[in-house]
Amino acid sequence: MTAELGRVVTHRRYVPYSHAHYAGNLVDGAYSLAAFGDVATELCILTDGDEGLFASYSDVQFLAPVRAGDVIEIEARLVRLGTRSRELEFELRVVARGAPGRGESRADVLEPAIVATTARGVVVVPPRDHAG
Repeated sequence: MTAELGRVVTHRRYVPYSHAHYAGNLVDGAYSLAAFGDVATELCILTDGDEGLFASYSDVQFLAPVRAGDVIEIEARLVRLGTRSRELEFELRVVARGAPGRGESRADVLEPAIVATTARGVVVVPPRDHAG
């Protein structure tokens, strides 16, 4: 396990209709932040052998809607290494979107993908010599 600048973790998932909160089948912004937490956890496990803990988010930008029926891709990139802190850049992209107007199960691959949410965040991990 090595924490190296530029390391990237990417997840993809389908946004179920049960997660829609608003008209137009929109999901709330917290959905993106929860997804960022998931990729940050994997990145911490890969680099430090620990799930880590989120300390803060900064510069969160909600740039486009995320809807039920979307397929999203969530990326975390390691951009700064401290002794115990790791600063990450996040991006959530919509790579496919349901098209129910053309049929109940119709969907389109989006090329290019839509960048829906970006953020920076800091996670902390235990000291390297921690044997907990």
